[in-house]
Parts: sequence; structure tokens; C-alpha cells
Amino acid sequence: MNEDAGTHTENQIQLAEDISIHIFTASAAMVGVCLTVIGILRVVLTVHQDESLIDDILALDALIFLISCLLSYFALRTRGARKMARLEHFADGIFIIGLFLMVVICGLIVYEVL
Repeated sequence: MNEDAGTHTENQIQLAEDISIHIFTASAAMVGVCLTVIGILRVVLTVHQDESLIDDILALDALIFLISCLLSYFALRTRGARKMARLEHFADGIFIIGLFLMVVICGLIVYEVL
């Protein structure tokens, strides 16, 4: 019975590591996406001599994804299962906030294009 408890804990740790790896890679990629879109928007807005808050919101979103990326990295580097789970949970929550903000940004871009 003791072996089952140890295996269950190992499975939980492995699952937390897997989730942290996915958050780490996806949030790092999203930082790049945000920065690329900021660059493209700046070029378009400069050509059209227009101003928009979308690039400012994208910069905030890039910062949110960067925080999520760092938290998931620290979760991967942490040896304690409890601390790792807590960091992974925070990284996941912040990542979801970043995704929600990205949806809002996409809606704003579509609204401005139309």
C-alpha cells in the first residue's frame, strides 16, 4: 500500500512537470507573438499616421506571458513537490489571463480593421 502512495505522488509530480513545460514553451512563444504584432502594428500605424492603444495592451500581454513563463521555469527548477505545484498553479492562472487578454486584443484588432 505504501508503494501505491509513492507512485501516486510521483505521477502527480510528473504531471505538474509536464504542465509546467507546456506553460513554459507556450508562454515563451506568446511573448514572441506579442512582440511581433507590436512591431507590425507600429509600422502600420506609422504609415497611416494613426494612434492606437492596442500596441500598449499587447505590451502588457507580453509582460503577463513573460511572468507566466518565469513562474513555470521556477516550478521546473523547484525540488519540493508542494512548492512546485503552487508555482505551476500560479503560472497556469496567469497564462489563462494572458490568453483572455489576447482574445480581447484580437477582437479590438478586428474591430479597427472593419
